[in-house]
Amino acid sequence: MYDYKPMYGGAFYDPAPAGGQVTSLSLYSDPGRTTLVTAAGPATRQRAGVYRFTLPDVPPGRYWATVLSTPSQGAQPVQDKSVRLDLPLGLGLVTSPEAVAKELGVPLPLTAEQRDDLLTAIRTAQADVVAYLGQPVVPQLVTRTALTPRWGRGEQLEDVDAWPFETDDLVQVAAYRARPDGTYDVDFLIGLDGAAIEPVVRYVTTHAAESERNRPGGVGAQGRRVSSVSAEGQSISYESEPTAGQAGALPALDGLSRWKRRLFQPLTRPARPPWPYSSSRSRRR
Repeated sequence: MYDYKPMYGGAFYDPAPAGGQVTSLSLYSDPGRTTLVTAAGPATRQRAGVYRFTLPDVPPGRYWATVLSTPSQGAQPVQDKSVRLDLPLGLGLVTSPEAVAKELGVPLPLTAEQRDDLLTAIRTAQADVVAYLGQPVVPQLVTRTALTPRWGRGEQLEDVDAWPFETDDLVQVAAYRARPDGTYDVDFLIGLDGAAIEPVVRYVTTHAAESERNRPGGVGAQGRRVSSVSAEGQSISYESEPTAGQAGALPALDGLSRWKRRLFQPLTRPARPPWPYSSSRSRRR
């Protein structure tokens, strides 16, 4: 499944209220979109501004897509050529082996062994993020059936506050479906969606690439970058890495601190002595 957000005029746009629709998605094997691999469609509207395509089975790899949609009833179709997909989806990872390979300068497509090594590097970098944030970076999908929207929220069904659903974690509405009796089946995403947070994706991608670059025999392994070697071969100078905050420096974990889970614990207090020995008794006037 691939959830697509239509673009029109440089902004996210929902064509359904104006009688439009998202017609089809075509996958190509090259950036020029000349070799068609397969197509899917039409898309199913999940909620306001989100349309879901059911993708056919294709070999793992990077694909470039063209999405055809109609902004409104009777309008001319428009094409969105900004979509790029790294398949398969749904691996529980915030980035892809193809994204790490591009960071390393490794040409695509990847071999099966390269893909396996990069998946391991991604999982390692993602585990560091999970340990620092104190929570998973992949949300959990939970479905509740026969829900009735709160009074006055019938036009805001994509808003989580419209539903009688309580949780102590981050939650968003993934999709909703009407039932014949007027109630709804609602899919909720609970937890942090790391794949939708650019700083999390960048950290995992760059650190997975750096770990492979420095691993002996790793994908795109280069070791430390040499800047100069003496004529006699007696000394070697290495390029210095950018310090934190400089352009090209690796992102640091503390840059993700705003998404860190905050734990609150009640302070344990000693039992209060009984009256009249308690020092906190109220004074009589």
